[in-house]
Amino acid sequence: MNNQNRPFRLASLGLQHVLAMYAGAILVPLMVGRALNLNPHDLAYLVAIDLLTCGLATLLQAWTNRWFGIGLPVVLGSSFIAVTPMIAIGTQYGISAVYGAIIAGGIFIVLAASFLGKIIKFFPPVVTGTVVTMIGLSLVPSAVRNMAGGVGSKDFGSLSNLLLSFGVLALILILNRFFSGFLRSLSVLIGIVAGTIAAVLMGKVNFTNFNEASWLHIPTPFYFGMPTFEIGPILTMILVCLVIIIESTGVFLALGKLCDRELTEKDFTKGYRAEGIAIVLGGLFNAFPYNTFAQNVGLVQLSKVKTKNVVVVAGFILVLLGLVPKIAAFTTIIPTPVLGGAMVVLFGLVISSGIKMLSAVDLAKQENLLIIACSLSLGLGVTVVPDLFAQLPNALRVIVSDGVITGSLAAILLNLFFNASAERKVPSVSLEKTDYSEVKQRWFI
Repeated sequence: MNNQNRPFRLASLGLQHVLAMYAGAILVPLMVGRALNLNPHDLAYLVAIDLLTCGLATLLQAWTNRWFGIGLPVVLGSSFIAVTPMIAIGTQYGISAVYGAIIAGGIFIVLAASFLGKIIKFFPPVVTGTVVTMIGLSLVPSAVRNMAGGVGSKDFGSLSNLLLSFGVLALILILNRFFSGFLRSLSVLIGIVAGTIAAVLMGKVNFTNFNEASWLHIPTPFYFGMPTFEIGPILTMILVCLVIIIESTGVFLALGKLCDRELTEKDFTKGYRAEGIAIVLGGLFNAFPYNTFAQNVGLVQLSKVKTKNVVVVAGFILVLLGLVPKIAAFTTIIPTPVLGGAMVVLFGLVISSGIKMLSAVDLAKQENLLIIACSLSLGLGVTVVPDLFAQLPNALRVIVSDGVITGSLAAILLNLFFNASAERKVPSVSLEKTDYSEVKQRWFI
């Protein structure tokens, strides 16, 4: 009986992983595509190729071999860390430079994977917590603007937009207050679906693009043209990829603890190399940089199913979804205020997760306080005053004109300045003290 039900059970658990990460997976292409003024057809492609590449990236990590794949039940998705840098690069250099930078960043991670496994001790919680907090703070203004209807919207701040966005926000909070388990893990997706249905009843949804979309499309490399390689965007994306690796390290540690597996330096190296390959795939197929999604750690903890077979099924489901443009086109009809209501919760959780990570830091040390204070101040300062470095050469300006990158660089360099000579503990110990599985079980970082 159990053997007969096993395929159905695997499929159900795999679908659950897909549903838990789906909202985060589609938000990134929608945000970047709309910010770069892509037409509806190209936006639908961006969502579809993102889902497909998420699936391929997940399968890469599950495929354990001598060279890559950590072999844990991890699911990969498009990284929110890359959102603002991609928009900045695309606005200044064009979309071809975005994908040239992503390819270069991925190749760097693949080549440097063995070294990253050795130097991870230089990224303690004071750095990772500051970086994650900065990411959340930099994304919140975008969420609030979307709540009002999005920049340039004719009905910006209208009552209907506010009702939609705050309605979605309220529903997500209610689901988290009165429900638990699987339903709670899907609260963001439920909120987006309910908000879109309400928008349909209000006449704020256009189904034209959905009706015109095809049922099958085979993705081709370089959909938006051949990539171009500019030194500034490349350096920026390499830094982004390093931050992605730091973030994924915490997820690896959390899952290793859940699966009763002691991770070695070699395991981390293979995990980093798989993410580097996934990032290269993102550049080749005009998708995104990819990292290990944290919300799926909560599902592993909740379901107690620790086999990687489940995420293999999830990977194939994502590939299938990516081959059907009709599904991708359906996500593009989601009104901006609906996305804004969900983003407030998601991005706010990024901030709270960063703060929780910082709670493991010895705040009695003046050096740690200075690292946090200066990094957040510089990052927020550049976000609020983007013209601060307007007079610098283009190559340098792209690196420091983004608040996340500026804040991250400051945290890394200041930590080296204050703490490099001190005897450091292995990060796995520090991160485990934060009960990382609890920190990251809510949606994603």
